[in-house]
Amino acid sequence: MKPELLLVGPMMPHVMEALDEDFTVHRLWEAEDRDALLAQAGSTVRAIGTNGHLGASAALMDALPKLEIIGCYGVGVDSIDLPHAAKRNVIVTNTPDVLNDDVANMAIALLLATSRRICAGDRYVRDGRWLEANMPLTRSIRGKRLGILGLGRIGKDIATKASVFGMDIGYHGRSRQNDVPYRYYDDLVAMAKDSDYLVAICPGGEATHNIVNRPVIDALGPEGVLINVARGSVVDEPELVAALQDGRLGGAGLDVFAEEPKVPDALLTMDQVVLQPHAASATVETRHAMGDLVVQNLRAHFAGQPVLTPVQ
Repeated sequence: MKPELLLVGPMMPHVMEALDEDFTVHRLWEAEDRDALLAQAGSTVRAIGTNGHLGASAALMDALPKLEIIGCYGVGVDSIDLPHAAKRNVIVTNTPDVLNDDVANMAIALLLATSRRICAGDRYVRDGRWLEANMPLTRSIRGKRLGILGLGRIGKDIATKASVFGMDIGYHGRSRQNDVPYRYYDDLVAMAKDSDYLVAICPGGEATHNIVNRPVIDALGPEGVLINVARGSVVDEPELVAALQDGRLGGAGLDVFAEEPKVPDALLTMDQVVLQPHAASATVETRHAMGDLVVQNLRAHFAGQPVLTPVQ
């Protein structure tokens, strides 16, 4: 008998094909009556497949008394109730490392897009304004100060790539890391004050909710730019919008938002803002590797082997 797995939302076709080979899969998102599906199959389900957005609540776990493992497609696990999973002795896995390069690349792309006004330049040409006058000068990032909020795996990759462009790197996190050459700030406001660009790449969750608040934004200042490739929850979005409207913040490159896929209307008309649809890891290659890692973790567990990338 195949182990039974509850798939909370769709994944890439090759992932679902692999899961169908190894598991009896219950597709929760396709059920007309989700409660009925859980009541019918919940007593035999031993695994959950989910993603960083849909997660897994305590209530969902408790509907599955034989649950052993949660495989998360994504590195962020703030939407999974980790304390409850630990209480239930449920293994949680995610997909770190395989997405580092592309997420870091998106951060650098947003740095360049905001500093060189790439999107505004594209519109300038398309609208025919170049025929009337040259576009105003933009900004170089060489020699500029970059503050990184969260120097984890991806944060380090961003720092390495930004160093190639000649940027001066500082970082803020829970503690100093002695094996890196970058300046450590134990105060986020102080780092923002010393930075031309601030990149948020910290985990989401209660500990970082609205950590980029008005004091941080005001410290970054009217020439500063905020880049967010972390979670929408780490930025006080109303304060961000107000600062951009008032000119208290120079610009922003945003891949994530507080209520995705909803984006504040005010941001849609701002030339100093570059927007992306939570796409930092959204390349064919990276998403394929993420899906493979979900399957590998689940297969390892049910083969009686340690999982590859446990969260806890």
